[in-house]
Amino acid sequence: MKKNLTWKIVLIIGVVVFSFLLMVLGPPSDWGDSWSIIRQKGLVAGIQQNIHLGLDLKGGTHLILQVKVEDAVKADANQAIERLKEDMRSNNISYSDISPSPTDPGLILIKGVSPDVSGTLRTVVRDRLPEYELKSGVENSWTLSMSPQALSALKSRAVEQAIETIRNRIDQLGVSEPTIQQHGLGDYQILVQLPGVDDPARVKEIMQSTAMLDIRQALDNGRFYDSEAQVLQAHNGVLPPDSEIVPGQASASQGEGPRQGYYLLTRASAVSGRDLKDASPGSNENGQPAVHFNLTREGGNRFYNFTSAHVGDYLAVVLDGRVRSVASIREPIRDSGQISGSMDDQQSKDLAMVLRSGALPAGIKYLQESTVGPSLGADSIREGVHAAIYGMAAVMIFMLVYYRFAGINADLGLVLNLLILLAFMAAFKATMTLPGIAGLILTVGMGVDSNVLIFERIREELRAGKTPSQAVQQGFAHAWLTIVDTHVTTIVSAAILFLFGTGPVKGFAVTLTFGLLANLFTSVFVSRVIFDSIVNRHQRGEALSI
Repeated sequence: MKKNLTWKIVLIIGVVVFSFLLMVLGPPSDWGDSWSIIRQKGLVAGIQQNIHLGLDLKGGTHLILQVKVEDAVKADANQAIERLKEDMRSNNISYSDISPSPTDPGLILIKGVSPDVSGTLRTVVRDRLPEYELKSGVENSWTLSMSPQALSALKSRAVEQAIETIRNRIDQLGVSEPTIQQHGLGDYQILVQLPGVDDPARVKEIMQSTAMLDIRQALDNGRFYDSEAQVLQAHNGVLPPDSEIVPGQASASQGEGPRQGYYLLTRASAVSGRDLKDASPGSNENGQPAVHFNLTREGGNRFYNFTSAHVGDYLAVVLDGRVRSVASIREPIRDSGQISGSMDDQQSKDLAMVLRSGALPAGIKYLQESTVGPSLGADSIREGVHAAIYGMAAVMIFMLVYYRFAGINADLGLVLNLLILLAFMAAFKATMTLPGIAGLILTVGMGVDSNVLIFERIREELRAGKTPSQAVQQGFAHAWLTIVDTHVTTIVSAAILFLFGTGPVKGFAVTLTFGLLANLFTSVFVSRVIFDSIVNRHQRGEALSI
Protein backbone atom coordinates (compact mmCIF):
# COMPACT_ATOMS: atom_id res chain seq x y z
CA MET A 1 0.00 0.00 0.00
CA LYS A 2 1.45 3.30 -1.12
CA LYS A 3 1.47 6.23 1.29
CA ASN A 4 0.41 9.79 0.44
CA LEU A 5 3.53 11.85 1.14
CA THR A 6 2.48 15.12 -0.50
CA TRP A 7 2.01 17.22 2.64
CA LYS A 8 5.21 15.87 4.18
CA ILE A 9 7.24 16.73 1.08
CA VAL A 10 5.71 20.22 1.00
CA LEU A 11 6.60 20.66 4.69
CA ILE A 12 10.22 19.61 4.09
CA ILE A 13 10.56 21.96 1.10
CA GLY A 14 9.05 24.78 3.19
CA VAL A 15 11.54 24.14 6.01
CA VAL A 16 14.44 24.13 3.55
CA VAL A 17 13.37 27.40 1.90
CA PHE A 18 12.64 29.15 5.20
CA SER A 19 15.92 27.95 6.72
CA PHE A 20 17.84 29.25 3.70
CA LEU A 21 16.14 32.65 4.03
CA LEU A 22 16.96 32.80 7.75
CA MET A 23 20.59 31.87 7.12
CA VAL A 24 20.99 34.49 4.38
CA LEU A 25 18.73 37.30 5.65
CA GLY A 26 18.60 36.71 9.41
CA PRO A 27 15.44 37.27 11.50
CA PRO A 28 12.41 38.53 9.50
CA SER A 29 12.70 41.93 11.22
CA ASP A 30 16.16 42.36 9.61
CA TRP A 31 15.31 41.20 6.10
CA GLY A 32 15.21 44.71 4.64
CA ASP A 33 18.70 45.64 5.86
CA SER A 34 20.14 42.22 5.00
CA TRP A 35 18.78 42.38 1.46
CA SER A 36 20.48 45.74 0.97
CA ILE A 37 23.80 44.25 2.12
CA ILE A 38 23.41 41.30 -0.28
CA ARG A 39 22.73 43.60 -3.24
CA GLN A 40 25.77 45.70 -2.38
CA LYS A 41 28.30 43.06 -1.28
CA GLY A 42 26.96 39.68 -2.37
CA LEU A 43 25.42 36.54 -0.87
CA VAL A 44 28.47 35.54 1.19
CA ALA A 45 28.51 38.96 2.90
CA GLY A 46 24.85 38.50 3.83
CA ILE A 47 25.54 35.14 5.48
CA GLN A 48 28.58 36.55 7.32
CA GLN A 49 26.43 39.44 8.55
CA ASN A 50 23.97 37.04 10.21
CA ILE A 51 26.40 34.49 11.68
CA HIS A 52 27.93 36.38 14.60
CA LEU A 53 31.45 35.39 15.57
CA GLY A 54 32.63 35.20 19.17
CA LEU A 55 35.73 36.65 20.76
CA ASP A 56 37.95 33.68 19.97
CA LEU A 57 37.11 33.87 16.26
CA LYS A 58 36.70 37.60 15.62
CA GLY A 59 39.34 38.90 18.02
CA GLY A 60 38.77 41.47 20.75
CA THR A 61 39.27 42.07 24.44
CA HIS A 62 38.77 39.74 27.41
CA LEU A 63 38.47 41.37 30.85
CA ILE A 64 37.75 40.19 34.38
CA LEU A 65 36.66 43.02 36.68
CA GLN A 66 36.40 43.20 40.46
CA VAL A 67 33.51 45.25 41.85
CA LYS A 68 34.52 47.24 44.93
CA VAL A 69 31.36 46.42 46.81
CA GLU A 70 32.59 48.35 49.87
CA ASP A 71 31.98 51.55 47.88
CA ALA A 72 28.30 50.66 47.62
CA VAL A 73 28.20 49.93 51.37
CA LYS A 74 29.79 53.32 52.11
CA ALA A 75 27.35 55.15 49.81
CA ASP A 76 24.38 53.44 51.46
CA ALA A 77 25.72 54.36 54.92
CA ASN A 78 26.10 58.01 53.90
CA GLN A 79 22.50 58.09 52.67
CA ALA A 80 21.36 56.44 55.90
CA ILE A 81 23.21 59.14 57.89
CA GLU A 82 21.40 61.93 56.03
CA ARG A 83 18.00 60.27 56.52
CA LEU A 84 18.75 59.66 60.18
CA LYS A 85 19.76 63.28 60.80
CA GLU A 86 16.57 64.54 59.20
CA ASP A 87 14.35 62.12 61.15
CA MET A 88 16.11 62.85 64.46
CA ARG A 89 15.61 66.60 63.98
CA SER A 90 11.93 66.11 63.17
CA ASN A 91 11.54 63.95 66.33
CA ASN A 92 13.48 66.41 68.55
CA ILE A 93 16.28 63.92 69.24
CA SER A 94 19.44 65.83 70.02
CA TYR A 95 22.90 64.43 69.24
CA SER A 96 26.47 65.65 69.14
CA ASP A 97 27.69 63.76 66.08
CA ILE A 98 26.64 61.15 63.50
CA SER A 99 29.42 59.86 61.26
CA PRO A 100 30.61 56.69 59.53
CA SER A 101 33.18 54.53 61.25
CA PRO A 102 36.72 55.19 59.97
CA THR A 103 37.47 51.45 59.92
CA ASP A 104 34.15 49.90 58.85
CA PRO A 105 32.27 51.65 55.99
CA GLY A 106 29.01 49.91 56.92
CA LEU A 107 29.09 51.04 60.57
CA ILE A 108 27.53 54.34 61.71
CA LEU A 109 28.52 55.97 65.01
CA ILE A 110 25.97 58.09 66.89
CA LYS A 111 27.20 60.20 69.80
CA GLY A 112 25.59 62.41 72.44
CA VAL A 113 22.06 60.92 72.52
CA SER A 114 20.30 61.24 75.86
CA PRO A 115 19.05 57.98 77.43
CA ASP A 116 15.62 59.64 77.79
CA VAL A 117 15.02 59.53 74.05
CA SER A 118 16.53 56.10 73.38
CA GLY A 119 13.09 54.59 72.83
CA THR A 120 12.25 57.21 70.24
CA LEU A 121 15.58 56.59 68.51
CA ARG A 122 14.87 52.87 68.34
CA THR A 123 11.47 53.59 66.80
CA VAL A 124 12.98 55.91 64.19
CA VAL A 125 15.59 53.33 63.19
CA ARG A 126 13.04 50.51 63.06
CA ASP A 127 10.63 52.50 60.89
CA ARG A 128 13.04 54.38 58.63
CA LEU A 129 16.10 52.11 58.49
CA PRO A 130 14.79 48.55 58.87
CA GLU A 131 17.90 47.07 57.24
CA TYR A 132 20.09 48.42 60.06
CA GLU A 133 20.55 47.11 63.61
CA LEU A 134 20.88 49.60 66.51
CA LYS A 135 23.09 48.78 69.49
CA SER A 136 23.84 50.89 72.55
CA GLY A 137 27.40 51.79 73.51
CA VAL A 138 29.11 53.68 76.31
CA GLU A 139 28.67 57.34 77.29
CA ASN A 140 25.42 57.93 75.41
CA SER A 141 26.80 56.51 72.16
CA TRP A 142 25.15 54.12 69.74
CA THR A 143 26.24 52.05 66.75
CA LEU A 144 24.16 51.38 63.66
CA SER A 145 25.22 48.44 61.49
CA MET A 146 23.62 46.75 58.50
CA SER A 147 22.26 43.27 59.11
CA PRO A 148 24.23 40.41 57.48
CA GLN A 149 21.31 39.56 55.17
CA ALA A 150 20.90 43.17 54.02
CA LEU A 151 24.67 43.55 53.61
CA SER A 152 24.89 40.45 51.41
CA ALA A 153 21.90 41.60 49.35
CA LEU A 154 23.43 45.07 48.91
CA LYS A 155 26.73 43.65 47.64
CA SER A 156 24.97 41.27 45.24
CA ARG A 157 22.78 44.12 44.02
CA ALA A 158 25.88 46.26 43.45
CA VAL A 159 27.32 43.57 41.16
CA GLU A 160 24.03 43.23 39.25
CA GLN A 161 23.75 47.00 38.82
CA ALA A 162 27.37 47.18 37.69
CA ILE A 163 26.71 44.50 35.04
CA GLU A 164 23.64 46.36 33.78
CA THR A 165 25.44 49.71 33.72
CA ILE A 166 28.46 48.29 31.89
CA ARG A 167 26.13 46.60 29.40
CA ASN A 168 24.34 49.91 28.74
CA ARG A 169 27.63 51.66 28.11
CA ILE A 170 28.98 48.92 25.83
CA ASP A 171 25.71 48.84 23.87
CA GLN A 172 25.97 52.58 23.21
CA LEU A 173 29.51 52.05 21.90
CA GLY A 174 28.12 49.63 19.32
CA VAL A 175 30.21 46.58 20.26
CA SER A 176 28.66 43.56 18.54
CA GLU A 177 27.57 40.56 20.63
CA PRO A 178 29.42 41.40 23.87
CA THR A 179 29.51 38.96 26.80
CA ILE A 180 28.93 40.68 30.16
CA GLN A 181 28.11 38.40 33.08
CA GLN A 182 28.98 37.53 36.66
CA HIS A 183 32.18 35.54 37.01
CA GLY A 184 33.38 33.33 39.87
CA LEU A 185 31.49 32.22 42.95
CA GLY A 186 30.97 34.92 45.58
CA ASP A 187 33.97 36.96 44.44
CA TYR A 188 31.96 39.92 43.07
CA GLN A 189 33.68 39.61 39.69
CA ILE A 190 32.42 40.42 36.19
CA LEU A 191 33.50 38.81 32.92
CA VAL A 192 33.54 41.15 29.90
CA GLN A 193 34.30 39.91 26.38
CA LEU A 194 34.19 42.46 23.53
CA PRO A 195 34.52 40.88 20.06
CA GLY A 196 36.02 43.11 17.39
CA VAL A 197 36.66 46.09 19.68
CA ASP A 198 39.01 48.56 17.97
CA ASP A 199 39.93 50.80 20.92
CA PRO A 200 40.32 48.75 24.12
CA ALA A 201 41.82 51.65 26.10
CA ARG A 202 38.82 53.88 25.50
CA VAL A 203 36.34 51.11 26.31
CA LYS A 204 38.17 50.34 29.56
CA GLU A 205 38.13 54.00 30.56
CA ILE A 206 34.41 54.30 29.89
CA MET A 207 33.60 51.09 31.76
CA GLN A 208 35.71 51.97 34.78
CA SER A 209 34.41 55.52 35.22
CA THR A 210 31.90 55.50 38.06
CA ALA A 211 30.48 58.84 36.83
CA MET A 212 29.05 59.62 40.27
CA LEU A 213 27.61 63.11 39.83
CA ASP A 214 27.03 65.30 42.88
CA ILE A 215 26.14 68.96 43.02
CA ARG A 216 27.06 70.39 46.42
CA GLN A 217 27.39 73.75 48.06
CA ALA A 218 30.94 75.14 47.92
CA LEU A 219 31.86 76.81 51.19
CA ASP A 220 34.23 79.78 51.65
CA ASN A 221 32.62 81.45 48.61
CA GLY A 222 33.92 78.73 46.33
CA ARG A 223 37.56 79.49 47.19
CA PHE A 224 40.25 77.37 45.55
CA TYR A 225 43.04 76.15 47.85
CA ASP A 226 46.45 74.89 46.79
CA SER A 227 46.68 72.29 49.58
CA GLU A 228 44.65 70.60 52.30
CA ALA A 229 46.84 72.30 54.91
CA GLN A 230 45.75 75.64 53.51
CA VAL A 231 42.10 74.70 53.98
CA LEU A 232 42.71 73.71 57.61
CA GLN A 233 44.71 76.85 58.26
CA ALA A 234 41.81 79.00 57.02
CA HIS A 235 39.58 77.37 59.67
CA ASN A 236 42.06 77.23 62.54
CA GLY A 237 42.58 73.52 62.09
CA VAL A 238 38.90 72.55 62.57
CA LEU A 239 36.59 72.04 59.60
CA PRO A 240 32.96 73.24 59.82
CA PRO A 241 30.40 70.53 60.71
CA ASP A 242 29.22 68.30 57.84
CA SER A 243 31.95 69.50 55.48
CA GLU A 244 34.86 67.83 53.75
CA ILE A 245 37.85 68.65 51.58
CA VAL A 246 37.45 67.55 47.95
CA PRO A 247 40.22 67.61 45.31
CA GLY A 248 39.67 69.40 42.03
CA GLN A 249 41.04 71.93 39.61
CA ALA A 250 40.74 75.68 39.46
CA SER A 251 37.52 76.70 37.76
CA ALA A 252 37.72 78.75 34.58
CA SER A 253 35.24 81.18 36.15
CA GLN A 254 37.93 82.06 38.67
CA GLY A 255 40.24 83.23 35.91
CA GLU A 256 42.94 80.67 36.71
CA GLY A 257 44.64 78.01 34.64
CA PRO A 258 44.22 74.23 35.04
CA ARG A 259 45.82 74.05 38.51
CA GLN A 260 45.15 71.11 40.80
CA GLY A 261 44.05 71.85 44.33
CA TYR A 262 41.18 71.53 46.82
CA TYR A 263 37.76 72.93 47.75
CA LEU A 264 35.75 72.84 50.94
CA LEU A 265 32.28 71.41 50.26
CA THR A 266 29.29 70.27 52.25
CA ARG A 267 28.94 66.51 52.65
CA ALA A 268 25.28 66.54 51.62
CA SER A 269 24.40 66.85 47.93
CA ALA A 270 21.76 69.16 46.53
CA VAL A 271 21.17 66.62 43.75
CA SER A 272 23.05 63.54 42.58
CA GLY A 273 23.40 61.30 39.54
CA ARG A 274 20.28 59.42 40.61
CA ASP A 275 18.28 62.57 39.82
CA LEU A 276 19.68 62.73 36.28
CA LYS A 277 17.22 62.32 33.41
CA ASP A 278 19.39 63.00 30.37
CA ALA A 279 22.82 64.27 29.35
CA SER A 280 24.17 65.44 25.99
CA PRO A 281 27.47 66.88 24.71
CA GLY A 282 27.60 70.54 23.76
CA SER A 283 29.55 73.71 24.51
CA ASN A 284 29.53 76.39 27.20
CA GLU A 285 29.21 80.14 26.80
CA ASN A 286 32.88 80.36 25.81
CA GLY A 287 32.54 77.76 23.06
CA GLN A 288 34.44 75.10 25.01
CA PRO A 289 33.21 71.46 25.13
CA ALA A 290 30.72 70.84 27.92
CA VAL A 291 28.00 68.39 28.95
CA HIS A 292 24.45 69.64 29.42
CA PHE A 293 22.19 67.65 31.74
CA ASN A 294 18.53 67.62 32.72
CA LEU A 295 17.08 66.48 36.04
CA THR A 296 13.98 64.50 36.87
CA ARG A 297 10.93 66.35 38.15
CA GLU A 298 11.64 65.41 41.76
CA GLY A 299 15.32 66.27 41.42
CA GLY A 300 14.47 69.53 39.66
CA ASN A 301 12.10 70.58 42.45
CA ARG A 302 14.68 69.77 45.08
CA PHE A 303 17.37 71.66 43.13
CA TYR A 304 15.06 74.66 42.77
CA ASN A 305 14.36 74.76 46.51
CA PHE A 306 18.08 74.52 47.26
CA THR A 307 19.19 77.21 44.81
CA SER A 308 16.36 79.50 45.88
CA ALA A 309 17.65 79.39 49.46
CA HIS A 310 21.30 79.88 48.42
CA VAL A 311 21.25 82.68 45.84
CA GLY A 312 24.67 84.33 45.99
CA ASP A 313 26.39 81.21 47.29
CA TYR A 314 28.53 78.84 45.22
CA LEU A 315 27.82 75.42 43.77
CA ALA A 316 30.39 72.76 42.91
CA VAL A 317 29.85 70.05 40.30
CA VAL A 318 31.59 66.92 41.63
CA LEU A 319 32.22 64.01 39.28
CA ASP A 320 33.89 60.81 40.49
CA GLY A 321 34.97 62.50 43.72
CA ARG A 322 36.65 65.49 42.02
CA VAL A 323 35.39 69.03 41.57
CA ARG A 324 34.92 69.71 37.86
CA SER A 325 33.56 73.25 38.03
CA VAL A 326 32.44 75.89 40.54
CA ALA A 327 29.97 78.71 39.85
CA SER A 328 27.89 81.19 41.83
CA ILE A 329 24.12 80.87 42.10
CA ARG A 330 22.76 84.02 40.43
CA GLU A 331 19.14 82.88 40.36
CA PRO A 332 17.11 79.78 41.23
CA ILE A 333 17.79 76.80 38.94
CA ARG A 334 15.15 74.15 38.40
CA ASP A 335 15.98 71.20 36.15
CA SER A 336 19.05 71.77 34.00
CA GLY A 337 22.75 72.55 34.23
CA GLN A 338 26.11 71.90 32.61
CA ILE A 339 29.50 70.35 33.35
CA SER A 340 32.51 72.07 31.83
CA GLY A 341 36.23 71.99 32.35
CA SER A 342 39.34 70.59 30.71
CA MET A 343 37.82 68.17 28.17
CA ASP A 344 37.83 67.79 24.40
CA ASP A 345 34.89 66.94 22.13
CA GLN A 346 35.39 63.16 22.41
CA GLN A 347 35.66 63.32 26.20
CA SER A 348 32.48 65.38 26.43
CA LYS A 349 30.65 62.78 24.28
CA ASP A 350 31.98 59.91 26.40
CA LEU A 351 31.05 61.68 29.66
CA ALA A 352 27.52 62.36 28.41
CA MET A 353 27.18 58.71 27.39
CA VAL A 354 28.41 57.49 30.79
CA LEU A 355 25.98 59.78 32.62
CA ARG A 356 23.07 58.65 30.42
CA SER A 357 23.82 54.99 31.01
CA GLY A 358 23.73 55.43 34.77
CA ALA A 359 26.36 55.55 37.45
CA LEU A 360 28.16 52.47 38.62
CA PRO A 361 27.10 51.68 42.20
CA ALA A 362 30.74 51.01 43.11
CA GLY A 363 34.21 51.32 41.67
CA ILE A 364 35.82 48.51 39.68
CA LYS A 365 39.37 47.31 39.19
CA TYR A 366 40.89 45.04 36.57
CA LEU A 367 42.02 41.58 37.64
CA GLN A 368 42.79 40.15 34.22
CA GLU A 369 43.08 41.46 30.69
CA SER A 370 43.96 39.75 27.42
CA THR A 371 43.62 40.76 23.79
CA VAL A 372 42.94 38.33 20.95
CA GLY A 373 44.13 39.56 17.56
CA PRO A 374 41.99 39.13 14.42
CA SER A 375 44.76 37.05 12.79
CA LEU A 376 44.28 34.37 15.47
CA GLY A 377 40.55 34.51 14.84
CA ALA A 378 41.07 34.08 11.07
CA ASP A 379 43.33 31.07 11.67
CA SER A 380 40.80 29.56 14.06
CA ILE A 381 37.97 30.03 11.59
CA ARG A 382 39.96 28.55 8.71
CA GLU A 383 41.16 25.51 10.65
CA GLY A 384 37.76 24.95 12.24
CA VAL A 385 35.94 25.17 8.92
CA HIS A 386 38.49 22.82 7.33
CA ALA A 387 37.99 20.32 10.15
CA ALA A 388 34.22 20.50 9.73
CA ILE A 389 34.42 20.08 5.94
CA TYR A 390 36.92 17.19 6.06
CA GLY A 391 35.02 15.42 8.82
CA MET A 392 31.67 15.81 7.09
CA ALA A 393 33.09 14.70 3.73
CA ALA A 394 34.65 11.59 5.29
CA VAL A 395 31.39 10.69 7.02
CA MET A 396 29.34 11.20 3.83
CA ILE A 397 31.72 9.02 1.79
CA PHE A 398 31.60 6.28 4.42
CA MET A 399 27.78 6.32 4.47
CA LEU A 400 27.65 6.05 0.66
CA VAL A 401 30.07 3.12 0.57
CA TYR A 402 28.67 1.19 3.52
CA TYR A 403 24.91 1.77 3.04
CA ARG A 404 24.89 2.22 -0.75
CA PHE A 405 21.74 4.06 -1.97
CA ALA A 406 20.49 4.57 1.61
CA GLY A 407 23.70 6.51 2.26
CA ILE A 408 22.37 9.25 -0.02
CA ASN A 409 19.45 9.52 2.39
CA ALA A 410 21.82 10.01 5.31
CA ASP A 411 23.97 12.55 3.41
CA LEU A 412 20.93 14.65 2.47
CA GLY A 413 19.94 14.63 6.13
CA LEU A 414 23.38 15.86 7.19
CA VAL A 415 23.32 18.74 4.69
CA LEU A 416 19.82 19.74 5.75
CA ASN A 417 20.88 19.43 9.40
CA LEU A 418 23.70 21.94 8.82
CA LEU A 419 21.35 24.32 6.98
CA ILE A 420 18.77 24.28 9.78
CA LEU A 421 21.50 24.73 12.42
CA LEU A 422 22.87 27.87 10.71
CA ALA A 423 19.30 29.14 10.27
CA PHE A 424 18.67 28.68 14.00
CA MET A 425 21.81 30.63 14.87
CA ALA A 426 20.98 33.46 12.48
CA ALA A 427 17.36 33.69 13.68
CA PHE A 428 18.30 33.83 17.38
CA LYS A 429 21.47 35.91 16.77
CA ALA A 430 23.53 33.26 18.55
CA THR A 431 27.30 33.69 18.61
CA MET A 432 29.56 31.17 16.86
CA THR A 433 32.67 30.40 18.89
CA LEU A 434 35.55 27.98 18.35
CA PRO A 435 33.97 25.47 20.79
CA GLY A 436 30.76 26.13 18.85
CA ILE A 437 32.43 24.74 15.73
CA ALA A 438 33.32 21.70 17.82
CA GLY A 439 29.64 21.44 18.77
CA LEU A 440 28.77 21.58 15.08
CA ILE A 441 31.13 18.69 14.33
CA LEU A 442 29.71 16.73 17.27
CA THR A 443 26.23 17.33 15.87
CA VAL A 444 27.31 15.72 12.60
CA GLY A 445 28.49 12.72 14.58
CA MET A 446 25.18 12.51 16.44
CA GLY A 447 23.32 12.70 13.12
CA VAL A 448 25.34 9.82 11.71
CA ASP A 449 24.77 7.83 14.90
CA SER A 450 20.99 8.23 14.51
CA ASN A 451 21.13 7.08 10.88
CA VAL A 452 23.26 4.07 11.79
CA LEU A 453 20.74 3.03 14.46
CA ILE A 454 17.88 3.25 11.97
CA PHE A 455 19.69 1.61 9.06
CA GLU A 456 20.98 -1.30 11.11
CA ARG A 457 17.51 -1.89 12.51
CA ILE A 458 16.08 -1.94 8.97
CA ARG A 459 18.76 -4.44 7.95
CA GLU A 460 17.78 -6.71 10.86
CA GLU A 461 14.14 -6.62 9.81
CA LEU A 462 15.09 -7.43 6.20
CA ARG A 463 17.18 -10.38 7.35
CA ALA A 464 14.17 -11.56 9.35
CA GLY A 465 12.24 -11.84 6.12
CA LYS A 466 10.19 -8.64 6.28
CA THR A 467 9.25 -6.79 3.13
CA PRO A 468 10.98 -3.42 2.49
CA SER A 469 7.85 -1.54 3.56
CA GLN A 470 7.54 -3.51 6.79
CA ALA A 471 11.30 -3.27 7.47
CA VAL A 472 11.28 0.52 7.13
CA GLN A 473 8.24 0.84 9.37
CA GLN A 474 9.60 -1.47 12.07
CA GLY A 475 13.13 -0.02 11.83
CA PHE A 476 11.99 3.54 12.53
CA ALA A 477 9.50 2.45 15.19
CA HIS A 478 12.13 0.55 17.22
CA ALA A 479 14.97 3.10 16.78
CA TRP A 480 12.78 6.10 17.62
CA LEU A 481 12.86 5.73 21.42
CA THR A 482 16.62 5.20 21.49
CA ILE A 483 17.24 8.30 19.34
CA VAL A 484 14.98 10.48 21.48
CA ASP A 485 16.62 9.19 24.67
CA THR A 486 20.18 9.97 23.49
CA HIS A 487 19.22 13.43 22.19
CA VAL A 488 17.25 14.48 25.27
CA THR A 489 20.03 13.48 27.68
CA THR A 490 22.60 15.36 25.57
CA ILE A 491 20.37 18.44 25.41
CA VAL A 492 20.04 18.39 29.21
CA SER A 493 23.83 18.29 29.50
CA ALA A 494 24.10 21.19 27.05
CA ALA A 495 21.57 23.18 29.09
CA ILE A 496 23.70 22.73 32.22
CA LEU A 497 26.78 23.92 30.29
CA PHE A 498 24.84 26.97 29.11
CA LEU A 499 23.61 27.88 32.59
CA PHE A 500 26.95 27.57 34.37
CA GLY A 501 29.53 28.00 31.62
CA THR A 502 31.33 31.10 30.35
CA GLY A 503 31.15 32.59 26.84
CA PRO A 504 32.95 29.94 24.72
CA VAL A 505 31.38 27.07 26.67
CA LYS A 506 27.95 28.63 26.14
CA GLY A 507 28.72 28.83 22.42
CA PHE A 508 29.38 25.08 22.41
CA ALA A 509 26.13 24.42 24.31
CA VAL A 510 24.02 26.61 22.00
CA THR A 511 25.42 25.08 18.80
CA LEU A 512 25.02 21.55 20.15
CA THR A 513 21.43 22.14 21.26
CA PHE A 514 20.34 23.68 17.95
CA GLY A 515 22.08 20.89 16.06
CA LEU A 516 20.40 18.15 18.08
CA LEU A 517 16.95 19.68 17.57
CA ALA A 518 17.61 19.87 13.84
CA ASN A 519 18.89 16.29 13.88
CA LEU A 520 15.66 14.98 15.40
CA PHE A 521 13.80 16.46 12.45
CA THR A 522 16.18 15.28 9.73
CA SER A 523 17.10 11.80 10.99
CA VAL A 524 13.55 10.76 11.85
CA PHE A 525 11.05 12.77 9.81
CA VAL A 526 13.01 13.64 6.64
CA SER A 527 14.76 10.26 6.45
CA ARG A 528 11.45 8.44 6.89
CA VAL A 529 9.84 10.43 4.07
CA ILE A 530 12.74 9.61 1.74
CA PHE A 531 12.53 5.89 2.58
CA ASP A 532 8.74 5.87 2.12
CA SER A 533 9.03 7.57 -1.26
CA ILE A 534 11.59 4.95 -2.35
CA VAL A 535 9.37 2.10 -1.11
CA ASN A 536 6.38 3.58 -3.01
CA ARG A 537 8.37 3.24 -6.27
CA HIS A 538 9.61 -0.27 -5.53
CA GLN A 539 8.29 -3.19 -7.56
CA ARG A 540 7.13 -6.28 -5.71
CA GLY A 541 10.10 -8.42 -4.74
CA GLU A 542 12.66 -5.68 -5.47
CA ALA A 543 15.42 -5.45 -2.82
CA LEU A 544 16.03 -2.28 -0.78
CA SER A 545 19.47 -0.79 -1.36
CA ILE A 546 20.83 -0.54 2.19
